[in-house]
Amino acid sequence: MSILALGLSHRTADLTTLERVSVPAAELPKVLHELQQAEHISEVMLLSTCNRIEAYAVVETFHGGLADISEVLARQAGMEPGELYDNFYVHYAGAAVEHVFSVASGLDSMVVGETQILGQVRAAYATAREAGTVGRVLHELIQTTLRVGKRVHTETGLDALGASVVSAALSAAGELEGKHALVVGAGSMGALAASQLRKAGIGGITVANRTFANAERLAASVAEQGVPASAMPLDRLADAVADADVAVVCTGAKDAVLDTDHVRPRPDAPLVVCDLGLPRDVDPGVGELPGVTLVDLDTVRRRMKESGSGTSEKQTAKASGIILDEVRAYLAGQRSAAVTPTVTALRKRAAEVVDAELLRLDRRLPGLEPDVREELGRTVRRVVDKLLHAPTVRVKQLAAETNDTDYATALRELFELDPQAPTIVSSPSAGSKHDQIDGDKRG
Repeated sequence: MSILALGLSHRTADLTTLERVSVPAAELPKVLHELQQAEHISEVMLLSTCNRIEAYAVVETFHGGLADISEVLARQAGMEPGELYDNFYVHYAGAAVEHVFSVASGLDSMVVGETQILGQVRAAYATAREAGTVGRVLHELIQTTLRVGKRVHTETGLDALGASVVSAALSAAGELEGKHALVVGAGSMGALAASQLRKAGIGGITVANRTFANAERLAASVAEQGVPASAMPLDRLADAVADADVAVVCTGAKDAVLDTDHVRPRPDAPLVVCDLGLPRDVDPGVGELPGVTLVDLDTVRRRMKESGSGTSEKQTAKASGIILDEVRAYLAGQRSAAVTPTVTALRKRAAEVVDAELLRLDRRLPGLEPDVREELGRTVRRVVDKLLHAPTVRVKQLAAETNDTDYATALRELFELDPQAPTIVSSPSAGSKHDQIDGDKRG
């Protein structure tokens, strides 16, 4: 089994393609189950954000896993797999681990160094775990990934340079101090937008959401931070837009929630609308209205490309170095873990041999004193333990140091172990495809 990362992002696909492939939160469990039921996939999680859709999977074979994931994502988009191939990027085994670490650290983000992605990875993992599509391999990978992401931001200060996509979008709105903002959507992105608006000195915020109670909750939180805020139901969206100088729309809905019917021409009171939804939350026609400026993810992408994201080469280089060190350590740990079940099976086999020989001794010398029998048993076991200690410790070290030799197979051949024994030892439910680790293979 190996890790396969396949996806498309702002680097490889235009916004229209990303929209089509994006998976709404409500549909994530269904798509995860489709992926896991595919022939070559044993574990899987999906990361679907405003600028990337990626699948991280534990696969039996590279080509089989690639075909399975491509087919499901293409079906989700209503396209043929061949239509998406030019937009996909693929990473396998060690390269996949490096990619996942880089994504969580913000090095692959539209705005390099942004910290929101770390929370998005955590949320994607939680969704997959709740759906039952995460096993031991992905669990260990993502727990390590979250730790690496935190380490990168702590040790490099990269997050101090990198803004979020929200703040990058808001920069197009110009001076915000004392103005009034509308936030449409009360989820994590809406909360982040409110936070960025507060830092920019906004004078007041109205929160509109389909579930009014959630809008009230976010508005109350904003008010506690010292910014006047109120909640409004989504059916009064036109009234909320009329009072706003800037609107941030981020609902995660499948269709646009803000269209030209909600916005009156604003030649005397310019309005900036930031559409951070994927798929789009705002009808493109809104940007054609007089006095209205529409900032979407394509706009943010262009602005960040022109500005270079504000990161320094020194900090990104340091972050890359940390990631490479962590990748080496992770892969070494996985190689060592891969041989552990075989070592355990060897020790189990040795114990069985000792028990059989002691039983044979009992039959040949039935009159042996009990204390003598116990001492003989302890002595034989000590001898076996000492003989096995050095080679079993060393084989784990060798496995961690290199991937050129299959030490688990070598042990099984040398000691004539049952090929199924390591699997039985390592898996609490023999035959479960979620409880077995065969190690990471380079491809």
